Amino acid sequence: MNAARLWKLRQRFGIAAPRVAVRTHVPWYLRWLALALLLAFSAALAAWMYDAGRRFAGFDRSEVDREMAALRRDLAAGREQLERLGKLANAAESKISIERVAQQNLARQVRALEGENARLREELAVFERTLSADPKSSPPLAIQRFKVQPELLPGEYRYHLLVLAPGVRAGEFQGRYELLVSLAQDGRNVMMVLPEAGGAGAQQGFRLAFKRFQRVEGTFRVNPAARVESVQVRVYESGSGQARVTHTAKLG
Repeated sequence: MNAARLWKLRQRFGIAAPRVAVRTHVPWYLRWLALALLLAFSAALAAWMYDAGRRFAGFDRSEVDREMAALRRDLAAGREQLERLGKLANAAESKISIERVAQQNLARQVRALEGENARLREELAVFERTLSADPKSSPPLAIQRFKVQPELLPGEYRYHLLVLAPGVRAGEFQGRYELLVSLAQDGRNVMMVLPEAGGAGAQQGFRLAFKRFQRVEGTFRVNPAARVESVQVRVYESGSGQARVTHTAKLG
């Protein structure tokens, strides 16, 4: 027994005994902190190497950032300039539209004045012929410049005429006029008389009273589906049922 014990003691403490390693105990959080520091250092080193490589290759991030900032400023300035030019363009377009409308109105007024001037010249020529004519040989009544023209609204027409009394007359002419409108409607001819019978108020607008002449203008309406072929004007003296003078205007 003693020999066996001695053998075991020699195995434990002798040359054949197992080796014992002594290590310092490090807490786990210190190990994690060291690992984190190592990773951070590695990332910083990698970023520095990446940035150094780009600079070595000719790429400078700070210079690119400056250029990007300059481009953003130029873009903002360009947008402001574009907005300002857009406002100026809108204002100019509005002014041009106003001027265009004014020019159109002025052109219409000029055309109206030219038409009125032509009409006055024509009437002046008629008056000069009337005054130069022999009153004794001139007819007692005459109709000049009877015209009928369609208006913008369908079925609406405008007429104008000049009634003259070139002959010898003791006093003022008193009378009336009427219009006979010849229509083609639904394949048949229709005659419309203006003013309509029984319209006393309407007949007042067809009265005539003048010494030498009277200018007459007016409008009438027909069925828009009808076609006006001709219009005849008849002038009656008060107290007479027979027309003193008639005149017909043809419409194509």
